Amino acid sequence: MAGCRMKLELSRVVQGRGRLGVLKDLGKTGQHSLEVPGCLLHTHLGTVPHLTRDTLHTLSNLPSVTQVTLSNIAEHQDVLEEFRDGFRRFAGLHNTVLYCSLHDPATPCPTGYTTNKTVSVWGSGGRIELTVAKFMALQKTVQPDWYQSMADGETWQSGTSRKRVRKSVDRTLAHLDECLLVHQNSQELDGVEVFGVVEGGDILEERVRSGRETAKRPVAGFCLDGLQTGSMHQALRTQLITAVTKELPEDKPRLLHGVGRPDEVLACVEAGVDLFESFFPFQATERGCALCFAFDVSSDPELAVLELAEEKEASGETQQNGDSNPADQSQMTSFEIDLKDKRYKEDFRPLVEGCGCYCCVNHQRAYLHHLLVTNELLAGVLLMIHNAAHYHAFFGALREALANDKLDVLRRRVLGEGGVQTDRSQR
Repeated sequence: MAGCRMKLELSRVVQGRGRLGVLKDLGKTGQHSLEVPGCLLHTHLGTVPHLTRDTLHTLSNLPSVTQVTLSNIAEHQDVLEEFRDGFRRFAGLHNTVLYCSLHDPATPCPTGYTTNKTVSVWGSGGRIELTVAKFMALQKTVQPDWYQSMADGETWQSGTSRKRVRKSVDRTLAHLDECLLVHQNSQELDGVEVFGVVEGGDILEERVRSGRETAKRPVAGFCLDGLQTGSMHQALRTQLITAVTKELPEDKPRLLHGVGRPDEVLACVEAGVDLFESFFPFQATERGCALCFAFDVSSDPELAVLELAEEKEASGETQQNGDSNPADQSQMTSFEIDLKDKRYKEDFRPLVEGCGCYCCVNHQRAYLHHLLVTNELLAGVLLMIHNAAHYHAFFGALREALANDKLDVLRRRVLGEGGVQTDRSQR
């Protein structure tokens, strides 16, 4: 396998961990780049849910890396093999870097189906068991620019025994070695990058061992797995990520699976994470909710928080009903508003004042409420436009905050100090 073309150029490291920079020379031609901290473009079979390609490209600052998952693709292997030209051309994707992960972060997977030699993914037709040979055959068929190696990631649940966690780390390292062996001897995967997966559950020693051993392999970057929202409190997640990143080289990117909430993203960036999956806007859209958290770091934060609090109080939004059970990702969070609520029936403001997305410029909360309660498909389209635009703008603000020593300001805005978003059971 040729040396990694992908290059991470860091311009700033804040407090020894939070990293600002650019991931360069992405894709087989090396023409793409991605600013970090950043996120990938979440898709289902290459399509952002609810949005056509033309509608998607009305959004600015879209990530240059598109994420697809084997849980969605594996059942179509025969069709892709017959097509022969890879998933990018099959799905009509243009001018993007393709990253292939194992599971869809927006869809929980049943556990208890891994063996020493196999992992399972779940498609619309049920369970598909993958050996390393089948996993690598899929990668040759998909022809991504990056892919994560096969991994046993079933130790994220609290209470998993130390023995099971150790086995997960051993299996994942063995899978990585097998994947790399096949990769090195595969002409179809020439120029494709491999990300090694770091496992270890909630056991610090196993996390460190997994990170240290994975870093010894010729991988382009690292996927931190098993730390997803609902699996543990943020304090423990931060402790584990901080310990793992000390074992990883500075010049390779760290991608965190399964974390998308803005408060958790902030904490994980401060712990040393570079990249995230952008499934959170889709989850909010499916709940009929609009992302509404503040993140402007250019204005006076105290005045802005007071103004936001007054606006929410005037519209009756101070009593948030989100986060009653943060482990349940189907429940509304306090970073969004539930537009199905009758309080929005005659609310003629945009979803977020000052937002420049198509939805906020052209429509009001009352119209979205009407679309949702009448089950109109346009509701999902408009909400997804806004939620994706809002979320990607948040990452822009995060990079700005890192560049200008304003992380504390951003945190106060996002968390809504002053009583705006006070129902936080995970800090």
